[in-house]
Amino acid sequence: MNGRKIAITGAFGVLGQAVAKAAADQGGQLALIDIAPSGPGPEGAFVQGGLDLTDADAAMAAFDAIAKRLCGLDVLVNVAGGFVWQTLEEGDPAAFDRLYALNTRTCVNASRAALPHLKASAAGRIVNVGADGAVKAAAGMGAYAASKAGVHRVTEALAEELKGTGVTVNAVLPSIIDTPTNRADMPKAKFDAWVKPEELAAVILFLASEQASAVTGALIPVTGRV
Repeated sequence: MNGRKIAITGAFGVLGQAVAKAAADQGGQLALIDIAPSGPGPEGAFVQGGLDLTDADAAMAAFDAIAKRLCGLDVLVNVAGGFVWQTLEEGDPAAFDRLYALNTRTCVNASRAALPHLKASAAGRIVNVGADGAVKAAAGMGAYAASKAGVHRVTEALAEELKGTGVTVNAVLPSIIDTPTNRADMPKAKFDAWVKPEELAAVILFLASEQASAVTGALIPVTGRV
């Protein structure tokens, strides 16, 4: 990542922080994007807080500002998203729209806004965060799985669209990520079987590297020992 210009959405969350730290440790120049107004991040990173990526125009303006500040853009990592567990029978149907906006639309808007800048890079990369749980949905996972399946299909379609360019598009499909929230929600689970944020960040940064130039349109399971 040395010298690579990297934008990370959802950068203030646990996984976003892990990706940012790993990229910064490898010499990346970072732009951190989140809907929260401020949050933790490596020193010297360009912060775009309070940004609603469900707004296509806001996303376009933000990525233009990022490319201007960093003098270009090489990598987009789409971490931004949300989760809810609910059964179809008893849950709120509005959750389908909300998770589509949080997971699929943010990915679409950020990718679309970043594309002109990534295509100008010598090796543009988009890495999305899908979900292993969207390959085969479990009970209570309908809304979440549907929205993450959207991320998978967007990844594949965009990779095909960009095959004539130097931009690759891939996604990681984690199982359960070892976060404080997940530990609190599932206190009796075997935490050591889960995917550590740092492990997932390492796979993301490989896909964002020049060494992964031959990989595009891939959905990479990162499931730990689950």
